[in-house]
Amino acid sequence: MTAVLTHPRIDDLVAPRRPEWTPAELCTLTSRIGTELTGSLLDQVRFASPRRWWARLALTDEVEVWLLSWLPGQHTAPHDHGGAAGAFAVILGELSETYRYSRGPVARRTHRVGNAIGFGAGRVHQVWNTSAARAATVHAYSPPLVPTREYPSLDRPTP
Repeated sequence: MTAVLTHPRIDDLVAPRRPEWTPAELCTLTSRIGTELTGSLLDQVRFASPRRWWARLALTDEVEVWLLSWLPGQHTAPHDHGGAAGAFAVILGELSETYRYSRGPVARRTHRVGNAIGFGAGRVHQVWNTSAARAATVHAYSPPLVPTREYPSLDRPTP
């Protein structure tokens, strides 16, 4: 289920700047939104099954920002972001991420509340809520509105 949420503070954080944001800048953005607006965002987040819930928080010519919820067991398919850089910050719970870059090995990380990560365009990943508790995250991508590409697995290099 998709929704659009508004928050005046987010507009200030995504003010026009340059054509594309770097992974480090996206990481800072998601971290700031997650830290400064946690209470407000958690009041608005919804949890849905079987499909995950998400809401767009901002869209400019340079960046898009999303709030996502994750019930236990919910996950993405292996995917990339179609050439966009990205970032996400965990504001509730924890998530597991399995990822790789085109010629690199498959790796796994756990992201907990307060963790934020930025990544470049070549990252293929799959994100899971492997815990027994709910989770919520803030995501940002630049350039915006670039379609994701799904993969059969992280071991296969092409969609």
